[in-house]
Amino acid sequence: MSRRITAALVAVGATVLALLAPASASAAGLRPAPVPRTVVLDGNRLALTRLLVRAGVPQLRGELRTLTGQADGYLTQGPWSVTDKPQTAPSGDKHDYLSEAPYWWPSQPQTAANPWGCPYVQKDGVRNPAIDTITDHKERGEMFNAVYTLTLAWYYTGKADYAERAALDLRTWFVDPASRMNPSLNYTQFIPCKVDGRGIGIIDFSQQFTDVLDATAILDTGAPGWTSADHTGMTDWDSRFLSWLQTSQNGKDEAAATNNHGSFFDMQEAALALATGQKALARSIVQGAESKRLDVQLAADGGQPLELARATSYHYSDFNLLALTRLAQIGEHVGVDLWHYTTPSGGNLLKSVDFVVPAATGAAAWTYPELDFQAFAANDVIRAAADAGDRTALRALPELSAQPGGDVWLLRPAAEQLDPIGS
Repeated sequence: MSRRITAALVAVGATVLALLAPASASAAGLRPAPVPRTVVLDGNRLALTRLLVRAGVPQLRGELRTLTGQADGYLTQGPWSVTDKPQTAPSGDKHDYLSEAPYWWPSQPQTAANPWGCPYVQKDGVRNPAIDTITDHKERGEMFNAVYTLTLAWYYTGKADYAERAALDLRTWFVDPASRMNPSLNYTQFIPCKVDGRGIGIIDFSQQFTDVLDATAILDTGAPGWTSADHTGMTDWDSRFLSWLQTSQNGKDEAAATNNHGSFFDMQEAALALATGQKALARSIVQGAESKRLDVQLAADGGQPLELARATSYHYSDFNLLALTRLAQIGEHVGVDLWHYTTPSGGNLLKSVDFVVPAATGAAAWTYPELDFQAFAANDVIRAAADAGDRTALRALPELSAQPGGDVWLLRPAAEQLDPIGS
């Protein structure tokens, strides 16, 4: 946890708790909060925040209403499974995850002789809505969001329904033999009439799977409905998935990517290593990202040339920073300071966050290609940099634009993808 945020929370907490007599504190249920062994989120910070939430700190009430409102909606959605999709992967196994490349489109009319409209052509940044006929991608996203939101809502409120529903969602997708997903991504972002699956499709998972890892760590603190069998099942799935990432051709291809795909691969691999008890491996992955990712991606002026070349350059600049700021938070767990590493050319992570601040706050126009500029897309990475002590990011916080769904940063302080553009 950054010194600035720690000091602020401790100061507020001390003030509140000093006003509570022992008897009233006991009546309010203010017992020390269990500290989850999270891999991105700071478990100590979560525990302190939970204590403040339950003490009724006014600054947290609005965010708690937003979080529980979202969680209430997820109580009646799902559970989801890869076996729901009408199609079957080329393997013939419904338990294999399947998704279609988002920016590839048919170039010919779809006919009985050519049902896909092949050959397919790429339109960077323009999402093909037909990919949603394969439900794995959409349901995976809904499940990830539901599990993370429900778990956090349980942790802060103690409401058993939230934890029990999160446990059901995880159990259905990852553990139960009838509905679980195989721990591999052989058929992600396939292109009709071209390729059955691609390493690039691993980002379907890597962009958000760390949320699931943190959610299971929080449930492990004693959540109702979360059993030892669930824990064992998830740990086994995570271990097998990490092995697949490290040994499969798709995994090797994605690890070799130099842009945001490589950043997200490292983030997911490091998080899985830490979640499965391989701290030294996690440390080596984060440390290796200094030369493998930051040296390659971050220019001296803070720009990210590989992302600025995209048709949706603001989205992808923020998207890559999402991966790198989360990787920096993983680094905090293993003793690597990625926040302040400076590349041989003079670039660093905080400088790259500062690069998007003027556009995010409306102080200056974004002058690079962008099909659908949405200022709020950078909000979370700016908050993450502010937490890490970046003064430019800290000054920008009051000027950030409102984001859809509301802000819950104080309750889940790690960057999320806030804009709806596909990856």
